Amino acid sequence: MTLQAFFVIVAYLIGSIPVGLLLSKIQGKDPRNIGSGNIGATNVMRTAGKTAGIVTLLGDVAKGFLPVMIANYYSNSSFFVSLIGFSAFIGHLYPVYLRFKGGKGVATALGVYLAISPLAILIDILIFTSVLFKWRYVSLGSLVGTFMMPVILIILGKPYMYIILSILIGIFIFIKHRDNIRRLAKGEENKFKT
Repeated sequence: MTLQAFFVIVAYLIGSIPVGLLLSKIQGKDPRNIGSGNIGATNVMRTAGKTAGIVTLLGDVAKGFLPVMIANYYSNSSFFVSLIGFSAFIGHLYPVYLRFKGGKGVATALGVYLAISPLAILIDILIFTSVLFKWRYVSLGSLVGTFMMPVILIILGKPYMYIILSILIGIFIFIKHRDNIRRLAKGEENKFKT
């Protein structure tokens, strides 16, 4: 096994760590049985409280951020860095520890992009926040932010491999949000409550 292949496997395994589920289990709860059934930060917040939700968000971001930062340190290849980022992201969506039934990937994608381009994330967070503030839907903000990321990376002049990565990640995020999209279309999606 080459060192690059080893990094890809490790990135996937890191991405597979079900942070939200582990935190909820500590409190004797399971987010898969409550609300949307998702193991991400929003549903963990509903299941186990704000603190657990915030820690889940930070943990899921770290799962994307750390592998990409390490890959950036060892290689200047945008292809290799993109492959590591995608592996961590796919790990979150299809974790080996949970029979390949994971989260929706927004926070882990955020971590990947944060390591690639902090400025792109800053712009995207402003877009997400604006959508969330106006319409109160986390899912809508996430989808708009996901859609805009390739555009932002193009404007910032990032390597084309990062743009391809953002398009691939975006496709998976939209697929994972298909139920949210249906509920948004019907006006049945849960609004964010402060």
